[in-house]
Amino acid sequence: MKPLTDWGFSREDWWQGKKGEYWVILQAVLLLGLLILPTVPVPRLVIEPPLRYGLWAIAALCALTAAIFLGKGLLDLGQSLTPLPYPREDGQLVQTGVYRIVRHPIYSGVIFAVLAIALYRLSGTHLLAALVFFIFFNAKAAKEEAWLQEKYPDYVEYKTRVKRLIPWLY
Repeated sequence: MKPLTDWGFSREDWWQGKKGEYWVILQAVLLLGLLILPTVPVPRLVIEPPLRYGLWAIAALCALTAAIFLGKGLLDLGQSLTPLPYPREDGQLVQTGVYRIVRHPIYSGVIFAVLAIALYRLSGTHLLAALVFFIFFNAKAAKEEAWLQEKYPDYVEYKTRVKRLIPWLY
């Protein structure tokens, strides 16, 4: 139980969702749903081998980006890591490492991973799932950023320099 309390979970008020517990539950449901999501090709889309290989190369690039963002995001957060969107009481604002490229690299990593699966499998359902994950993490990040701005006065300046989910774009 110690890691859960270190992350900000408490037995008394988790059900009230004051620290974003419902976001974590919904995220877990989405990730579990991804495991059972069937691969359904895009209707009437026939991609011949030269283009298919190009899509697989893009999928590999997305997968590599996902691995880097997830791995570096977790490492760079260090003691500030929490699954909750509410910042840890003893946390610090991290603006170094991968956080210089994107404000939410862990969320970005999941989005890029789902996109990699969609491109590799040429799956319309997984492409739709990537869109759902993007919408979900964008909303979760917005809530998280409101709390981060309350806790860290220099977060406003950080937001102007670094994009939220897609490096240099969004």
